[in-house]
Amino acid sequence: MRIRIVILLLISASYSFGQSSTDLKSHYEAFYTQMKKQGDVNGVINALTHLNVISPSKERRDTLGYVYANNNQHIQALNTIGIEKNEADSDLAVQVKAISLKAINQPKRALEQFEILNQRSPNAYLAYEIADLKIQTGDNDGAMANIEYALANVQEEMTYAFYERQQPYEVSLKAALLHLKGLVQYNTDHANIEAAISTIDEALALEPNFNLASLSKQALESRKGKPEEEKN
Repeated sequence: MRIRIVILLLISASYSFGQSSTDLKSHYEAFYTQMKKQGDVNGVINALTHLNVISPSKERRDTLGYVYANNNQHIQALNTIGIEKNEADSDLAVQVKAISLKAINQPKRALEQFEILNQRSPNAYLAYEIADLKIQTGDNDGAMANIEYALANVQEEMTYAFYERQQPYEVSLKAALLHLKGLVQYNTDHANIEAAISTIDEALALEPNFNLASLSKQALESRKGKPEEEKN
């Protein structure tokens, strides 16, 4: 008799837990919908975190990582979805890893993720990102190949945002690519500094207020006439 009572109690507890889990899931799904409607990012993160605990799914995890990354919480994004290269990752997960690894100054790891995206759907924007990262990692030949591809495929309406100033600004993607091309030309051949400056001038002709290109031109001009060891 005592054994039967224990079994009934266990069944009852299991049923109650199942009911409460279902209720919690419904609650946080409604909470998530409401937080999205109100534009409350912290509320969205809270709801998705609870939902991932109650009912884990790859889709929810990727979405949570994206929300973190979009809110400039890159460490949290990577802690959510990981940093490893995984060909089975969704496009969203790879995008989050790429953006967040770049943001925390991990160019080699970020490059792996951007290259996965580029293999899946190549475009001028991804080619720009890959070229920029290749410059940082010392692969100037690879960077130039990506720049030439992007210049051949860039559209007039494409723009790229920069954040090195207090006030972010946008320039045409073509100008941004020409700026990178000038940097690669200088990195490849320090003696031919005029060619690099000329290419950056092309970028400035398209976008006279391109602050980063102006700074690069000033830096290159300051190196004119200096001994080779002082340029490095």
